[in-house]
Amino acid sequence: MIKTRFTELAGVDHPIVQGGMQWVGRAELVAAVANAGALGFITALTQPTPEDLAREIARCRDMTDKPFGVNLTILPAIKPQPYAEYRSAIIASGIRIVETAGNKPQEHVDEFKKHGIKVVHKCTSVRHALSAERMGVDAISIDGFECAGHPGEDDTPGLILIPAAADKVKIPLIASGGFGDARGLVAALALGAEGINMGTRFMCTKESPIHQLIKEKIVANDERETELIFRTMRNTSRVARNAVSTQVVAMEKQGATFDEVRELVAGARGKMVYATGNADEGIWSAGQVQGLIHDIPSCGELVSRIIREAEAIIRSRLEGMMSMPHRVAAE
Repeated sequence: MIKTRFTELAGVDHPIVQGGMQWVGRAELVAAVANAGALGFITALTQPTPEDLAREIARCRDMTDKPFGVNLTILPAIKPQPYAEYRSAIIASGIRIVETAGNKPQEHVDEFKKHGIKVVHKCTSVRHALSAERMGVDAISIDGFECAGHPGEDDTPGLILIPAAADKVKIPLIASGGFGDARGLVAALALGAEGINMGTRFMCTKESPIHQLIKEKIVANDERETELIFRTMRNTSRVARNAVSTQVVAMEKQGATFDEVRELVAGARGKMVYATGNADEGIWSAGQVQGLIHDIPSCGELVSRIIREAEAIIRSRLEGMMSMPHRVAAE
């Protein structure tokens, strides 16, 4: 097994994380990830109310006795979600680790820490990671430009962002964005991370609660099948390329405002993609890692394969390279 500071912090067997994903981070997926020895996060705001979140946590506990967490994403809105109530539901449910993302989470970090809850904060830049570290979070999930969802506005890919963060951040670092196999895990560890976060790859598993046709679409797609929407609004989001995202990008190039694309990007339409299997129903998140996804395994099969192949890469390929000059010299 590969042990890191993060596996010790989270109490899991493997340095692999399934982060929060809107409409996807539900009990059946999270429990399967946990049972595989990795760390899964239920997405709090997928649940309509804090009471629904408490029930979803209980449902997950019925499926696993392994550690799992909850993602709480704090987003700007005209009518904000009742974040304090969701936070209270998380605390009352006995969750021991939380992933925060979005706006400055200081209020939530302080309250979670009072109850002994570990906090992982998702960032897209070194400066934000250092700010979160000062807030008292326990680990950072650093998101490179390749990721699905919001990659920030700096456009820094993981190959630069991960070691840049590792050079300055003292707490455990999870590499996120573009990870889907053993090669990515080994690379992330070499770059200074203590594990990897996978979103799109976990979407494409047997236990993922989305339509089979969308999983098959991810397998069929290559690394070019994403679009960056909201670029002109300085709120960039990487989503799967489809009729809707292509239309949004075209409208933005013509100067469209958010109000003019609002109906196209509505969350309710994106939710229907996962329910109906119609990939053109609305906007849905997917990363460039689609180009590395070629099957739909169970979470157990996926995690065990990544760990087995990562250990093989480290032992045979990398150690073999280290010993090669000695063999040549001996000959």
